[in-house]
Amino acid sequence: MTTADVSVRVAWAQDAPGIAGVQARAWAERYDDLPALLAERGLDASTHAEAWHASLSRPPEARHRALVALERVRVVGFVLTGPATDPDADPAVDGELSELTVDPAETRRGHGSRLLQAAVDTLAADAFTRIVCWLDTTDDTARTFLTSAGWAPDGATRELADESGTGTVKQVRLHAAIG
Repeated sequence: MTTADVSVRVAWAQDAPGIAGVQARAWAERYDDLPALLAERGLDASTHAEAWHASLSRPPEARHRALVALERVRVVGFVLTGPATDPDADPAVDGELSELTVDPAETRRGHGSRLLQAAVDTLAADAFTRIVCWLDTTDDTARTFLTSAGWAPDGATRELADESGTGTVKQVRLHAAIG
């Protein structure tokens, strides 16, 4: 019997091109007009990877973490965690999952579950007791994934300007207890 060589670890600055590639492929699948918008703003794969390299090299504080899911040595997903930033959050106890992205070609292989568990473990190690994340109200896949893992809406909603600046994106906040 063979098993896949899969793991999750803290992201290194050298993972920047892999993370940028996963994010770009996921965004291209999710947002129809995103490639044109990025090109319009002068962003390409190398500048995207450079931004990730800078972010991974100098996080805002120690409790801001990026974790990567690997298949052998290839980045297939990532998750970002840190203190919650909402006005009603207590950054001493409320952690936030700000992004969980798996390469569209790698979904349904357990990478998302491994990333979520590693994110929760990381936040628990940093003494957070609650975790929150914001989801687009139209993202049924992510909502189903998180609610099946015990997350629930906490009643908070918000509207953000969309990438084009011409509309809004409605979001709902989900939460779960840690520990």
